[in-house]
Amino acid sequence: MKRLITAAFLAAAATSASAEDVKLQLKWVTQSQFAGYYVAQAKGFYEEEGLNVTILPGGPDIAPTQVIAGGGADVMVDWMPAALAAREKGLPLVNIAQPFASSGMMLTCLKETGITSPADFADKTLGVWFFGNEFPFLSWMSQLGLKTDGSPGGVTVLKQGFNVDPLLQKQAACISTMTYNEYWQVIDAGIAPEDLVTFKYEDQGVATLEDGLYVLEDRLADPAFQETMVKFVRASMKGWKYAEANPDEAAMIVLENDQTGAQTETHQKRMMGEIAKLTAGSNGALDVAAAERTVASLLSGGSDPVITKAPEGAWTSVITDKALAE
Repeated sequence: MKRLITAAFLAAAATSASAEDVKLQLKWVTQSQFAGYYVAQAKGFYEEEGLNVTILPGGPDIAPTQVIAGGGADVMVDWMPAALAAREKGLPLVNIAQPFASSGMMLTCLKETGITSPADFADKTLGVWFFGNEFPFLSWMSQLGLKTDGSPGGVTVLKQGFNVDPLLQKQAACISTMTYNEYWQVIDAGIAPEDLVTFKYEDQGVATLEDGLYVLEDRLADPAFQETMVKFVRASMKGWKYAEANPDEAAMIVLENDQTGAQTETHQKRMMGEIAKLTAGSNGALDVAAAERTVASLLSGGSDPVITKAPEGAWTSVITDKALAE
């Protein structure tokens, strides 16, 4: 028996020693927004591919682009507007997979402000997230012909923290929310759905791609790194599809990984249900037409566009082509 145990231990140690290390930097804190990765880890999907994946939570003081630029991560989760803006400034990020097929971003407004359509945004104060999250908003306002400097006929931008306080305290007529997170925080704070008006970026035709997987371009020149990313994407998408099919279990896996204790079961299960709507229909391959729409939206920024020229080499199908074929 002792000999068998020793043999099993040595085999496990050998497997561990030969595993390829991958560091994944999340865009935000541990929550169901990233359930697919935690599920892939918990269910052994990464291990089956010979990967040892370390998932690095994000937060208000963590910029994924800075982490990956400094070598602190091999791959990161980010929104395409932020990734393209960073690429234009010299950080050669490349989208290698797109687990999210739809956008969950929206503006949530108090009905009492009289806002019934985007035309009513004029002369109102709107809460906006920054740190790269402002790009879709700025592009939308530009398309509406609304200045964002607070001048008459434009909008006043309130730099919103990652909470819903500006709406609750009536400091802003509308605030930035996600369908899976902040909107429900407003509801839980006691404001009834019928007292709110929401504008989904998706419905307004200005949605940009969210939560894609990005790596640095020079690393893709390494065949070994390519193969590692093929394994990573394949296992991650397996995790995402499992999470879609088993949302409550996925939410509980996320909670088990929340080291802060800040998340609740009710919120994470509700979030996972909404996230599943955004990943539905995606096999991980980037929809090039959606990427081109994102680029077009970011370019249409008038005198101050998010990006100034169409990017070249900002996405590739080489990883998902291999991951989906095997």
